[in-house]
Amino acid sequence: MPDYQIVRDDDPRCAELEAAGYRVVAESWAVRLVDPDRELLESAVRRATAGGITVRELGPEAAPALHELEKANEPDYPYTPATHRVVGAAKDIRALWPGHRVFGAFDGHRLVGATVIRQKDGFGDTAFTSVLSTHRRRGVAQAVKAASILALLDVGITRFSTGGAAANQASLQANQSLGYQLTEQWRTYAP
Repeated sequence: MPDYQIVRDDDPRCAELEAAGYRVVAESWAVRLVDPDRELLESAVRRATAGGITVRELGPEAAPALHELEKANEPDYPYTPATHRVVGAAKDIRALWPGHRVFGAFDGHRLVGATVIRQKDGFGDTAFTSVLSTHRRRGVAQAVKAASILALLDVGITRFSTGGAAANQASLQANQSLGYQLTEQWRTYAP
């Protein structure tokens, strides 16, 4: 296995690693949202519901549907040393509750999108957001993320964070459409 080095893109070590023959094999990002615009979030949910999607918080009884959604999307997650998602077994999805809150989007009775968030260090931190390929680019990701942020705003959380692989520009754009600001970029180097 290569000796990966994961370094912020503004770190002087980037130049040192490149001079030593390391090459960038992946990039990733982090975004933050502070004091979100409630109307912007509510409009993201309204757009999805106007298109026939139902958005709501999910309890542990939805674990089988969430596991099915995640297994369907697992091949689409970018795999990098810094950012990767391994779905695991159904019991791993069930273990998300009660430490996380899960918000889902339904097309009829089928779960077509979901986001998982938790409170961590005073932030609402999104673990992952997942949308079936048949429902991407329709505002589903923004809707479930917006619903999760609105729910945490209601309990006094006003700062939010998440991150992802640079290869997944759609994820970055979905976050930015809700007001998230890019705060960090990382490079993964291999010899």
